[in-house]
Amino acid sequence: MTTPSANHSMFRRIVRRLLFANRGRLFVVLLALSAGAAVSAALLNLQVDAKRRLTSEFRAFGPNVIIVPKAASLSSSETFSERVVKEIPVNLPSRPVFVSSVLYVVAGVSASQSGKSLSGIVAGTSPLLFIQVRALPSPTNPADPAKAIPLKLPQGPACMAGDRIAGRLEARQGAELVLTNGEHRESCVIAGFRATGWPGDDRVEIELHAAQSLADQPGRISAIELYVPGTPQQIESYVSSLQKQLPDLDVRPLRQFTEAQAKIYSRISGLLTAATAIILILTALCVMAAMTNIAAERKHDVGMMKAIGGSARRILNIFLTEAVLLGLIGGLIGAAAGIALSMALGKAVFGVAALPRLIVYPISVTLTVIVAILGAYPLRRLANVRPATIFRGEA
Repeated sequence: MTTPSANHSMFRRIVRRLLFANRGRLFVVLLALSAGAAVSAALLNLQVDAKRRLTSEFRAFGPNVIIVPKAASLSSSETFSERVVKEIPVNLPSRPVFVSSVLYVVAGVSASQSGKSLSGIVAGTSPLLFIQVRALPSPTNPADPAKAIPLKLPQGPACMAGDRIAGRLEARQGAELVLTNGEHRESCVIAGFRATGWPGDDRVEIELHAAQSLADQPGRISAIELYVPGTPQQIESYVSSLQKQLPDLDVRPLRQFTEAQAKIYSRISGLLTAATAIILILTALCVMAAMTNIAAERKHDVGMMKAIGGSARRILNIFLTEAVLLGLIGGLIGAAAGIALSMALGKAVFGVAALPRLIVYPISVTLTVIVAILGAYPLRRLANVRPATIFRGEA
């Protein structure tokens, strides 16, 4: 008759055999969990980063809220004091508002380089943003941008020229533009070109104080352009509160921007969520298939464990612990690889690497552990194994 200590010793030896006898199949399970965690972490990180990326992409197209004098249009000559800018709340929780002051002036624009001139819109902005800076082509290979010669701009005030107005003036980067309005005259050097497909491509942008001097309207602006990040509901709420704060001005949201941004993010988010769910389901099925084979190979060992006094609950707890450990290890390895993968995917899709979001790591690891537990479902059949059946060789 065996003693309880001998039974415990044999039980531990059987457990070690259970856990290490199927190393090949366990490695397959670990590999599947790691791959699933990597892909799901990459998609989740891209989903979290997509909102920030869309915000920066849409910001390049221009403002989504404009403040102008009441009953005025952007082409009107009505102005108001630039001190209003200081009254605009910009530090909202987790979403700062970008503010730009603008003064529009109709002036004569001439390019000293080509000698051509025309009448166009000059927009004085503060701050003056540089969207795109081009370099001169290489004399040996004009088509190769990698061999372009960096352009040294002459000293003087810089300006941005819309692609369309620059094309009509035949002005290149570094060319001097002369701006005239009656007796007032300003000059600037083209530092870059704006190409958004919007009316801004037909104007020249200079520093605000230079435009005020050109228009002879010191301290005055035509409009305030805002880029307010957030959902359409958040933007509408911000516009409503701002209108109450500035009753003498007209606060106009450009709904096509906010709605387009919300729709694009919703579609991207839905697509990435669906892809993540499919990946996790496929991972669970792969783990389940491997666990089914493992369960068939472990019947004899489980029968022996039950014969020496092991309860079904205790045996299932061993398998559950095994599944949790496999999910934890696979999740830790795969999530780290997935976040690195998302950075590469973000660079390929958006041109800039996605930022690693720390919240994604524990979420991905947790999802992998859950998948491992669900995938271990076939091992529940081992709780019904009868020692006598195993020893008679009927299973």
